[in-house]
Amino acid sequence: MTTHNTFSRRDVLRLGALLGGGAFLSSCGLNVTHPALPAAPLNELALTQPSVAGAAVWGAQAPKSPIVLLAARPTRILVHHTDSANTADLSRTQAYSLARSIQESHFSRGWIDSGQQFTISRGGYVMEGRHRSLEAAQGGQQHVQGAHCDGFNDVSVGIENEGNYMTVAPPGGQYSALVAMCAWLCQQYGIPATELYGHRDFNNTDCPGDVLYAKLPQLRADVAARLGVTLRIWPTTRAPMTGERVRNAQRLLIAAGQSLTADGSYGSGTASAVRAFQQGAGLTPDGVIGSVTWERLIRTVRRGDSGPAVQAAQGQLAARGYSVAADGLFGAGTETAVRSFQSSRGLSADGVVGPNTWHALES
Repeated sequence: MTTHNTFSRRDVLRLGALLGGGAFLSSCGLNVTHPALPAAPLNELALTQPSVAGAAVWGAQAPKSPIVLLAARPTRILVHHTDSANTADLSRTQAYSLARSIQESHFSRGWIDSGQQFTISRGGYVMEGRHRSLEAAQGGQQHVQGAHCDGFNDVSVGIENEGNYMTVAPPGGQYSALVAMCAWLCQQYGIPATELYGHRDFNNTDCPGDVLYAKLPQLRADVAARLGVTLRIWPTTRAPMTGERVRNAQRLLIAAGQSLTADGSYGSGTASAVRAFQQGAGLTPDGVIGSVTWERLIRTVRRGDSGPAVQAAQGQLAARGYSVAADGLFGAGTETAVRSFQSSRGLSADGVVGPNTWHALES
């Protein structure tokens, strides 16, 4: 049966103060270890659990093998779409039928149960996917190993959204339910609101669809607002992207001691350097530069500084039309350009490239 719990003040966001698939998913992935989450600030807006239909409620079959309950909390939430028809039937009956069809599909793949932890129908009904996922989230200290994203099943909560969102957006009720569920999961597990990703960020798939994927920055902002926190949301940067943002990330990686060429192409060498940097910084080494990684990667530079981090700032200024050579020397000309850019973005025009200026340059 559906369970409702009200939780008192809980830790919400790791680093929160700093951070101002094909039809029915891919196969089970590899194990990934990660460090324990550090202490997080408290959420003053303690959230009540959304209404979630447990596996027994929608008529799930028993899992084929025992569910694996991991002793570590997940570090991110992955958004999927079912790549199924955008039905006009928004009823609870349709929602439960969907959940049963997903489980049957995953059984046919040889999996022990539904691959994802939770499912949201087009009508906004939230359902437990893999057995014990709701129980684990309610406790906030354990995580049910899923089978929804190769390589990241031990560290991510998967949420399936009924429909195909390549060319259309999800219905308002479904999106609202996604916001509420993500916010509650972030609260329970101490996951930063920035750590919401699409399946395609980690596997070779178009999931969760072009339109829903494009809404992820808004989803992060809406989840942060629901949690009552302010954060910087950075652009997710990953293979096979190219361009100035990639080049500047590469320069920042070089400044952090990684060995690679700043060629503006996010290939396997860059992904390896990102994983090495993340490992050294105590982050999950996924090879994707999300908000948490950006916050660790940037470094404050000012007049008199030199090196690849200065080149990174200069490169972004030049890409925005400022007459700055990316020579790695932070002189008077670079300082003037920084002040002008800061004024144009409503920032304090101090000529120093700190976190807020970096965020504006990279956004």
